[in-house]
Amino acid sequence: MAKPGKIRYQPLNLGRWIVWGATTLVMIVLPLIFTEGFTLTLMSQIGIGVIFALSYNMLLGQGGMLSFGHAVYSGLGAYFTAHALNLIGKGSFTMPVSLLPLVGGVAGLAFGILFGYVTTKKSGTTFAMISLGIGEMVFACSLMFPDFFGGEAGITTNRVIGQPFLGITFGPAIQVYYLIVAWTLACMAAMFAWTQTPLGRMANAVRDNPERAEFVGYDTHMIRFLTLVLSSFFAGIAGGLNCINYEIVTAENVSAARSGGVLLATFIGGAGFFFGPIIGSIVFFVMVIAVGAMTKAWLFYLGLLFLIMVLYAPGGFASLILMHIPVMKERLMNRLWLPYAGALVTGLVLLAGLVSVVEITYHYSLEAATAPEMALFGIRFDVTQAAPWGAAVGLLLGGFIVSLFAWKAVGRAWAGIIHTIQERSA
Repeated sequence: MAKPGKIRYQPLNLGRWIVWGATTLVMIVLPLIFTEGFTLTLMSQIGIGVIFALSYNMLLGQGGMLSFGHAVYSGLGAYFTAHALNLIGKGSFTMPVSLLPLVGGVAGLAFGILFGYVTTKKSGTTFAMISLGIGEMVFACSLMFPDFFGGEAGITTNRVIGQPFLGITFGPAIQVYYLIVAWTLACMAAMFAWTQTPLGRMANAVRDNPERAEFVGYDTHMIRFLTLVLSSFFAGIAGGLNCINYEIVTAENVSAARSGGVLLATFIGGAGFFFGPIIGSIVFFVMVIAVGAMTKAWLFYLGLLFLIMVLYAPGGFASLILMHIPVMKERLMNRLWLPYAGALVTGLVLLAGLVSVVEITYHYSLEAATAPEMALFGIRFDVTQAAPWGAAVGLLLGGFIVSLFAWKAVGRAWAGIIHTIQERSA
């Protein structure tokens, strides 16, 4: 037992430093590799989405609070940031553009205090329904008070104001991207640090067993309230960055669709893990922006992905990654490479069949009357003919059948690995 006042050495967590360093390096280097404007827009939106999803995970993953109105705090933060930016442009307010996300954060925190004290008096389904009601109320207010919210057109602003500092005007998208990177890294570090604090640990306790937390003397309502207030602060920062990035804020920023989007991103990535929402944000915005630019059926694919994750991987992508760590420690990954390769190949065949059926169906329903021909995988064909339909359905069914055999091989490989690990443990 350590003596009082004795200094103890805390070992350096090398793995954690490597992960954080690699994350920082990737975010800095990516724009130098992918220089197209579309890619830069996607990466900027992912950075904002990471902050928003991590703030939501403070409620859902850390505190066990399912919210359907989290966009209220990011959206109101975006509105206040837009007004602050316009005041700076008129000379009525002074603040560097790089610090303006703090305006959004303070606004989110203020409304978190205003709404949170009432909503966190309840938990579970009741909390979810109250958050939904507040979200709809704020959305309605965005149309009722056009002087502040700008009505349906929203509020436009201009981020290029004042004198350039070291040549930085935030006019070019690359400068805005690096501003988002700086805020994303700072917010990620702050939210991770919060998970290690007594409040973060007690939020976990209230999530897992609120009765026992109350029994040992903690006020569960106050813990939920403080968690929501801090979460609202970071959501407001995400809203402020969104305002600077797009230079417009509309009622969509406080809509239920925005709240549903962050819920999807958090769940897909893995709400039970800190880095889960980061993965989920990447997947979500790739689906929304990249896939959405290629096909009108992107919502179908996003919904199907969410359904698959709910049914077969409720812990999200993060749980799929972490389940391989014990296998790596036992040096048994070599048993999985071949089954995984088979599952990947057959999965690509199944995916090609699914995409073919969906895209042909969409084109036939929406454009067959005016443009019966379409191109898919570099092949042009007429969707009114039977051959493309037969090929697409055959590819889908064939891919499904061979995938079943491939995933059975994966299951057998995992069963053997678990048996080996149990034998070694015994």
